[in-house]
Amino acid sequence: MAYNWSVLLLTTALILLVLLVNCEESFVKPSYETDACPFCRTYVRTCCGGAISNYFRSSQFESIFSNRNSLEVDTHELGFWDYQSFITASADYQPYGFGTTYRKLLGMKELAAFLAHVATKTSCGSKVATREPLACGLCYNKEMNSSSYYCDEHYKNTYPCTPGVAYYGRGALPIYWNYNYGEAGRALKVDLLNHPEYIEQNATLAFKVAIWRWMTPVKKHQPSAHDVFIGHWKPTKNDTLAKRVPGFGTTMNVLYGDLVCGQDDNEFMNNIISHYLYYLDLMGVGQEEAGPHELLSCSQQVSFNPSSSSSLNG
Repeated sequence: MAYNWSVLLLTTALILLVLLVNCEESFVKPSYETDACPFCRTYVRTCCGGAISNYFRSSQFESIFSNRNSLEVDTHELGFWDYQSFITASADYQPYGFGTTYRKLLGMKELAAFLAHVATKTSCGSKVATREPLACGLCYNKEMNSSSYYCDEHYKNTYPCTPGVAYYGRGALPIYWNYNYGEAGRALKVDLLNHPEYIEQNATLAFKVAIWRWMTPVKKHQPSAHDVFIGHWKPTKNDTLAKRVPGFGTTMNVLYGDLVCGQDDNEFMNNIISHYLYYLDLMGVGQEEAGPHELLSCSQQVSFNPSSSSSLNG
């Protein structure tokens, strides 16, 4: 009997070890609005374990965004963005898999992917031509010289526009339009509908809004950028026909739709890809981990949503 108990204990220990290493996926869709990591078949919480600060250091942040405080860019944003603000913002989403899903390698790749989008949307590369253009992200925290209020009256009952307030792009992954400020504010419990300027006044909030955008589907029954990158999203037959596959390329489809994707090779898409590959190298992962070009590109993909109904871009 003692022998049988020993065998049973050893078998149980081996099973737990396998679960710790492999963290199998279930059919339950992960959501940061519900329990953390519900897609792990085990109660062992390593599928979304650790912290981004364990592998992403301040020195790497400074290397990636080394030109953000250049004297050649506008003075308003000098000193706004910093490493600690990003780490503080990301801590709220780490239990739900942001940069922490499965093992360290995938977490680092997701972080490089997210920051590649951030960099291209906040770049001052055209103003620092003598510097490394791939290190010119986080120069801005808002859309420059906007003349539009981005007020959609179709949402006047749910997210009415505040008189005199403009909902132009703000944040590390800029959001536009009154309804997006309303949705983000509701999720983050901040009154962004009446005070969108809070985003350009607080770097932690500006990063939180960006991560919220990364983790949130544009529409119900569609994946988020996080979902398609980590491979949790399972394409339907229609997705396959539309050439949408899990990977970095489809994050561009989720975030920008046919403003970028389905346009064959184009400069903006290739710029985002170049940033991603560059950041993989800077983080010590290596470009070889990015996968084949068909996973990096969205040039042949059909958009999830037509640009006329794109809800997050101006």
